[in-house]
Amino acid sequence: MAAVESQMLPLGSPAPAFSLPDADGATHSLDDAAGSRAYLMMFICNHCPFVKHVADELALLGSKYQAKDVAVFAINSNDIENYPADGPEKMKQEAALRGYTFPYLLDADQGVAKAYQAACTPDFFLFDADRKLVYRGQLDGSRPGNNVTVDGRDLRRALDAVLSGEPVPEGQVPSIGCNIKWIPGNAPDYF
Repeated sequence: MAAVESQMLPLGSPAPAFSLPDADGATHSLDDAAGSRAYLMMFICNHCPFVKHVADELALLGSKYQAKDVAVFAINSNDIENYPADGPEKMKQEAALRGYTFPYLLDADQGVAKAYQAACTPDFFLFDADRKLVYRGQLDGSRPGNNVTVDGRDLRRALDAVLSGEPVPEGQVPSIGCNIKWIPGNAPDYF
């Protein structure tokens, strides 16, 4: 399994707008969540071993912070033609299996991944109430096979800081995971 790190979009970057369908075809947009206390975008997929390793924690984290008025979105930007395990029907199954309470969206043309400079699965982007980037990086220090407990420590600290009005520390560790599976000829310049 080849691992790729986050591109670490500059802190303070504005959240790119999006409007994407979920696996049932319902459209969700960043603007639907206007007025939230924070916004969390998680680039994930179904088949990546790095995502599978943390998927249960993503469900717990999502549920906890949605209850605190954080808008949470999971976005699958993988090429579903060449990676059918990441297709809409499998997305529905994965969301049900894991208990995702947040929208799990399909970025079929990969435009949203490019706008966020997402590079891997999982890749996390946390924005404050003004939709300015305050955290990008790892969920926690756990990786498949390293025996570190999956607890979401890094991302939870960032979320708690935003919700309490405290600054989020700038010393952030890149996320690591499988590269986004780009449609042939569609890989961005930054990758």
